[in-house]
Amino acid sequence: MITRRGALFGAMSGVAIAGLGVSRAKAEPVTLKVSHYLPPNHTFHREMVKWGEYLTEQSQGQLALNIFPASQLGPVNRQFDLVRNGAVDIAVGLHGATPGRFPMTDLVSLPYSSPKAGNNSSVTSRRLTELAQTYLSTEHAGLKILWMAVTNPLMFHTSKRPITRLEDFKGLRVRYAGEQFAQIIPLLGASPLAVPPAETADSLAKGIVDAATFPYEACHSFDLGTVVKYSLEPGVSTATFAVAMNPAKFTSLSPELKALIEKSTGPDRAERFGASFDTSEKGGREYMIGKGVQISQLPAAELARVKEILSPLRGKALAELEKAGKPGKAFLDAYIQ
Repeated sequence: MITRRGALFGAMSGVAIAGLGVSRAKAEPVTLKVSHYLPPNHTFHREMVKWGEYLTEQSQGQLALNIFPASQLGPVNRQFDLVRNGAVDIAVGLHGATPGRFPMTDLVSLPYSSPKAGNNSSVTSRRLTELAQTYLSTEHAGLKILWMAVTNPLMFHTSKRPITRLEDFKGLRVRYAGEQFAQIIPLLGASPLAVPPAETADSLAKGIVDAATFPYEACHSFDLGTVVKYSLEPGVSTATFAVAMNPAKFTSLSPELKALIEKSTGPDRAERFGASFDTSEKGGREYMIGKGVQISQLPAAELARVKEILSPLRGKALAELEKAGKPGKAFLDAYIQ
């Protein structure tokens, strides 16, 4: 016979055991699908792999990244859309691949524009990430920005002749990416051609283009040292990226996993990533020299001529944003201060 006291004790014990079972039960592990368009040897891919390993370690296996490089899930100009429509959870998007969609962000790529602290990627990537929430969230609607990245300044790399003066640009067909270079190249007397990054080496080899704009690290990743003969310093304009996440997917995660993502992204991550970019830039320059590419610097007088020709682009870009009611000047001033 079970006494009332015994029945109560048994019921309480059952609740305690059930509660213990719930507390010990682990949620199903989460794997986030990540897309980007860059080759597996690129800095972005290597750093995304490292970040994925960190997330898995810190979450004790509850969070992992499944990374699809080299445009496996979509071309360069579709990366942001893949995230926005939920086809992937995270993507690395290149702003310059979708001209006109990110006019505020494009200000960072104005010729010879960088923070006073320097134009290396660790500085520029951190600064852009710090300002993104205040100034760039509207044009990244439908995306949760995890961090931003800025390349080292892109240079002209030519296959036919070296550039030693302004007139040497005339008649060149130049592969470009981004709204700023689309305007820079014609002002210098050359013709801009939009060519996907992965197709640039083949286009140079076949004579479809005579030159391309890339930082050295990208030259290494896309093996341009085999098809170009000359590189011109200094770089003129940067390219910008966003590592973006689908907001609904982020919201669906447990508080612990959301906190882990927040902790491991933002300005600090951008600075660390930029430092890796800087290291790759040095390695890329060494790679070009090793391939026999001749690197030259534009003489001071010629550089002054180039800067004078390109200087109106800033006023034009800011005027267009002001007309649209956007705080372009405030953003650019905050970026370069």
